Amino acid sequence: MTWPDLLLGFAAALLISAATAPVGVSGAVFLLPVQVSVLGVPSPAVTPTNLLFNVVAGPGALLRHRRAGRLGGPLTRLLIAGTVPGVVMGAVIRVFAVPGPRVFRLFAAALLLPLGLWLWLRTLRPVPGRPAARPSPRTTTALAVAVGVAGGVYGIGGGSLLGPILVGRGVPVAEVAPAALASTFVTSAVGAATYALLSLATTGDVAPDWLLGVACGLGGLVGGYLGAHLQPRLPETALKLLLGTLAVAVGALYAVQVLR
Repeated sequence: MTWPDLLLGFAAALLISAATAPVGVSGAVFLLPVQVSVLGVPSPAVTPTNLLFNVVAGPGALLRHRRAGRLGGPLTRLLIAGTVPGVVMGAVIRVFAVPGPRVFRLFAAALLLPLGLWLWLRTLRPVPGRPAARPSPRTTTALAVAVGVAGGVYGIGGGSLLGPILVGRGVPVAEVAPAALASTFVTSAVGAATYALLSLATTGDVAPDWLLGVACGLGGLVGGYLGAHLQPRLPETALKLLLGTLAVAVGALYAVQVLR
C-alpha cells in the first residue's frame, strides 16, 4: 500500500464511522467496497483487514459511551457470548469454503439488499399497534451466533446486522449502540486472531493487510468517537434511513458486479 492509499483509507474510515457509530455500527460493512474496489485488497485478506479495522477503531466510540455511562449491561454480555464463537466458525468457512470473489460478492449482495430495504420499511412504515416485543435472552444469543458467523465470513464484526435487527424488535438505540459496538470490538479481535492463525496453516491471501487495517482503524477511531458524541443530538429516523440507503447501494453494487 502507498501513502496515498493509506490516507484514503484513513479519510474514508473517518467519514463512514462518524455516520454509522451513532446507531452502533463500526462502519466496516461500508468500508469493505472501498478496500475491494478502490484499494484493491485481495480476497479473502479483505475480511481480516476489516476485522483489524474494527479492533483499532472500536475504542473511540466505546470510550465516549463509557464516559456517558452507556457501556455494559446484560445485552452486551449476551451479544458477546454469541458472536465470539460465531466469528470463529465464520472465519473457517471464509477461508476453506468461500474463497472466491464472485461468491463473496453474491453473499454481500444477498445480505445487504434485504437489510437495507427492511430498514427503510421499518422506518417509513412502522407496524401499527403495540410496540415490538424485545427478543428473549436465548433468542438474542442465538441471533448473535448467526450474525457472528456472517461477520466472520464478511469481515464486519456483526454490529451492522445486530444493531438494526434489535432496534427493529423494540430495543432502544441508546441501549443497542454501545452493546453492538462492544460486541463488534471483542468479536473482531477474536476473528482477526483466528485469521492470523489460519494464515499459518494455509496458502493464499489470508492474513490481513496490517498497514491498511491500522490506517483505516485510526480513521475509524476518530470518526467513531465523534459519532458516539453526536448520538444524542441526531434524529433516529434520519440515521436509520441513511443506513438503509447505504446498505442498499453497496448491495446493489455487488449484485451488478456478480451479474457482469
